[in-house]
Amino acid sequence: MSVKSMAGFDLDNRDPNNLNEHLQVMWDDVIGEPEGIRSPDWAWNCSYKCFRGTKNCCYVLLAVIFGPCVAFCSAINFACLAFQHIWCIGPFLRSWKINCSFVRSCLSIGLAASCGPCAETCGLYFSKIKVRYQRLPDRDHDEKDIMVV
Repeated sequence: MSVKSMAGFDLDNRDPNNLNEHLQVMWDDVIGEPEGIRSPDWAWNCSYKCFRGTKNCCYVLLAVIFGPCVAFCSAINFACLAFQHIWCIGPFLRSWKINCSFVRSCLSIGLAASCGPCAETCGLYFSKIKVRYQRLPDRDHDEKDIMVV
């Protein structure tokens, strides 16, 4: 089975989920000369080739030497993380949800029995209040009328 035929593995598009779009390492993203100050064209061209060559060689060297080790460690990390969520955290959260449901039922019954009648009485009492909006006639307010809105 070749690497290219594996499901979800694309040698051409190596960042299909745009995980590293924040990583800008192209020449134009790193180096720029503003208007009014310029190096000679030959120095700019030489610097560009030096930057690109050094960056590419260094990246390839680091990827070849450390890439498999980092991939191995990442695989172990994500395997442990998946195991932890599947076998430990998931069942714990389900158990917690079941226990909280029981506590919620007990509290609902207790509050309905103890606070329900009082809240219902207050609701009936306050339902009899009527609010009416009435505009007061415009007049000059004295300094004594501090409560007029």
